[in-house]
Amino acid sequence: MTSDLAAHRTATEEWGTRLRQVRDDQWSLATPCTAWTVRDLANHVVAGNEMSGLLLDGADAATVKARLAGDHLGADPVAAWKHSSAVELAAFAEPGALDRTVHHPVGDVPAEVFLGFRINDYLLHAWDLARATGGDETLDPDAVAVAWASLEPMAPIIATIGMFGTGPSGTVAADAPFQTRLLDLSGRRA
Repeated sequence: MTSDLAAHRTATEEWGTRLRQVRDDQWSLATPCTAWTVRDLANHVVAGNEMSGLLLDGADAATVKARLAGDHLGADPVAAWKHSSAVELAAFAEPGALDRTVHHPVGDVPAEVFLGFRINDYLLHAWDLARATGGDETLDPDAVAVAWASLEPMAPIIATIGMFGTGPSGTVAADAPFQTRLLDLSGRRA
């Protein structure tokens, strides 16, 4: 299995590959995240990247919350993603970054756990983006295995969090591929 930092780089690229394929006429398409269009989804991911840089630099939750609102894409969503993802990748790669505690809006979180949040966000939203635009929905299996390992312990409560729809369906076999299980666990029905 791959390291979490390698999985993060892979998950970042999984998202980027799909984002670069979005056509001009697809930005207003609906996504599996029912409140978001493709552009809204991209804005969420870029805002998350910017949040990561701030949190790993020591920002508090109030500062981060204030910065999350609004448009983070501007006229060139791909360029905004490239810049923000480079910031996030560099922030996580700094020596000692994973030993920090970040002041996330949900509460103080070990940076290593926060890295798992970002891997999950990238992979799940890469699938959402592919589903919305008719792209390739197959995700990197090593990165998916890392994401599954971080999210699976939350299975009993995941439906109550409010970020993963109805949570697991209870119909996916325990020996199903990790991607199938991860999507189902996160409320996505492939």
